[in-house]
Amino acid sequence: MATVDVVGGRVPAWRGGFGRLWSAAVLSSFGDALRSSALPLLAATLTDRPLLVATVTACGHLPWIVFGLLGGAVADRVDQRRAMWTVDAVRGLLVACFAVAVALGHASIGLLIVLAFALTTLQTLFDNASTALLPALVDRTALGSANARLMTGQQIAGGLLGAPLVPLLLWGGVALPFVADAVTFLVAAALVASLRTTLPERKPRPAGSTLRREIAEGLRALGRDKALRGLCAATALCNIGVGALIAGLVFLVTGWLDAGTAGYAAALTAYTIGGLAGGAVSGRLVARLGRVRAVLLAGTVQIGALLVMGSVHSMVALAGAMAVFGFMGMVWNVNTRTLMQERAPAEMLGRVSAAFRTLAVAGAPLGALLGGAVATAWGLNTPALLAAAFFVLSVASLIPAFKANVSVVAPDDDAATVPAPR
Repeated sequence: MATVDVVGGRVPAWRGGFGRLWSAAVLSSFGDALRSSALPLLAATLTDRPLLVATVTACGHLPWIVFGLLGGAVADRVDQRRAMWTVDAVRGLLVACFAVAVALGHASIGLLIVLAFALTTLQTLFDNASTALLPALVDRTALGSANARLMTGQQIAGGLLGAPLVPLLLWGGVALPFVADAVTFLVAAALVASLRTTLPERKPRPAGSTLRREIAEGLRALGRDKALRGLCAATALCNIGVGALIAGLVFLVTGWLDAGTAGYAAALTAYTIGGLAGGAVSGRLVARLGRVRAVLLAGTVQIGALLVMGSVHSMVALAGAMAVFGFMGMVWNVNTRTLMQERAPAEMLGRVSAAFRTLAVAGAPLGALLGGAVATAWGLNTPALLAAAFFVLSVASLIPAFKANVSVVAPDDDAATVPAPR
């Protein structure tokens, strides 16, 4: 594993496995941003019912509830590189077929729902394998920096470059964003397939071990760690709010604020710029506060940003609030992922990651449906206010984990690692 010493810590070297993984992740995020930004706009042309558009968002999260734990168990069993490039190749072909359907005028809400469900089902394996693979590519002391660089690169490619490009691509044809997304999936698959890093040997599985038993081991490992358990509960509540916000954002911007597709792209760009700043200062916040306290601060500030989004009738105010929301969202995401990688046993990282992600994401489909319902009943700005309420509950649930704060790199003792399951 290659790392470079810097003042205050270590960062991963770009040469070798990390550089290719970073390139694949960033390229794929660029395509994802094109698709995820174009889908709500396409859905809004097919229906004027917020609840139906929210259903598309909900189905993009539902597979984590159904298949997330299974994806983590499989990720701990298989060659993670092979799993990742195979999944990306299949996703590329699916999106290419969808682009053809859109170009021929066969798009429908039902087709959007099927696509969202299928892509996220495959993502459950890809994301768990990616989380488990990173510690094999960089030194343990560089995990925080590696995650920050990955997420920052993804924000640049996805939000700063990808999302604002969608209105321009749509002028060239409604299918063009999806064609570009398919190409990025296929190129990212080739990059991951080219990785030649030697992975650590896995311990042999006990005789009679089953996927069901291994999934249960991951859940127990997560439950035994107070910090991870508290973060998981808090993230689940946040994701209910985020689901509501995402489901209603296109109507909030284009309807309540009457800012059109350009305003929608501006809101996503502001979010990305905030995320980039959050990635740049996340390490400094952690050095001063610790990881759990940094997450607590992030959630608290995001409450204020959501209240501004839902109560101030101004595109400028919305853009500023989205920037703050993105800033603190990056701080939250970098530190929760790094905590998992630092504290979970290496041979169980896929399962612990899957348990965390599945439980945390479980609220997003509910939030999306709630957001569509409240937007229909009480106004297009109300999903943001609903999100603020769930973030209040999230911060409150995180307080018990406050005393379980850990250092930037957990020491090698029994109190700092997830106990091995019996």
